[in-house]
Amino acid sequence: MKEASGELNSTVFVILAIGVLMAFFYYVIWPIVRQDVNNNSQCSKAVCEKCVNAAGKPKTNCKTVKCHLPGDESNIFECVYKG
Repeated sequence: MKEASGELNSTVFVILAIGVLMAFFYYVIWPIVRQDVNNNSQCSKAVCEKCVNAAGKPKTNCKTVKCHLPGDESNIFECVYKG
């Protein structure tokens, strides 16, 4: 009987551990992944400004640029500059 009780405790522990890991993924990791996917898809459809200086020459230190969706110039967001 002790062996069966020990296996039951191990099973309960494993089920609880899996539940905690699933909850962590669902409430912490998944929102970050979903937001990143949305941002990437939004940036792939966006119209972005050019990364140039006042003289019209390309800058070398651009990391992000201001962008907007076609037809919606009021909603401005930043995307990673891809050259």
